[in-house]
Amino acid sequence: MPDVPSEFRYKRVLLKVSGEVLMGDQGYGIDMKTVAQVAAAIADVAREGVEICLVIGGGNIFRGLSKAAGDMDRASADYMGMLATVMNALAMQAALEKIGVQTRVQSALVMNAVAEPYVRRRALRHLEKGRVVIFAAGVGAPFFTTDSGAALRAAEMGCDALLKGTSVDGVYTADPKKDPTATRYDSLSYQEVLAKDLKVMDASAVALMRDSGIPIVVFSIREDGSFRRTLRGEGAFTVISGDGKSV
Repeated sequence: MPDVPSEFRYKRVLLKVSGEVLMGDQGYGIDMKTVAQVAAAIADVAREGVEICLVIGGGNIFRGLSKAAGDMDRASADYMGMLATVMNALAMQAALEKIGVQTRVQSALVMNAVAEPYVRRRALRHLEKGRVVIFAAGVGAPFFTTDSGAALRAAEMGCDALLKGTSVDGVYTADPKKDPTATRYDSLSYQEVLAKDLKVMDASAVALMRDSGIPIVVFSIREDGSFRRTLRGEGAFTVISGDGKSV
């Protein structure tokens, strides 16, 4: 592994991408052009030595808490959502390996034909060897979201930060797509996020990051070069940390 250039703030990060991002301009499913764009952004910094693990949601295909689940029992619906995250992980793996980035998918649900089982020490070794590791199937249990899964894996991997790539460039006082007067926070504390009930991540995920001392950085993954700029501390984003200051 090459040494990480000093321009980057973090050596090892977990990137959480919502499934909806992979839809692109479609209303459903996986837009491989968008997947390729996200893969290129990841490859851009992975080749310079930043160790990257990745969690992708499944909302573009199926979400346990959705109208699509109807009156299905929550556990069954959540397992279906986990399978959706595996599909997204395999699509991202294909896109990354197409451009020469070694990638491993580890699933919290055992499915040896398509992914490795999640083994913490093996995942750490992959990261040390410069491979991108994609964690699929959440935590492997219902009633937990992929936000919780991302926070758990970030803590287990000893990540320097959890970056949440969304369709907006940070955390706002209100939904900027609906409220034109909404303003973006440059920084917040974990406690402010929980007290104000800001819809950044699940409360359990924010609490775990607080207890682990891992900052959450929210940025727009849709903008070209935004992943690199955010890792360098440039551009627009919101940092959530213990003292609410940009780190």
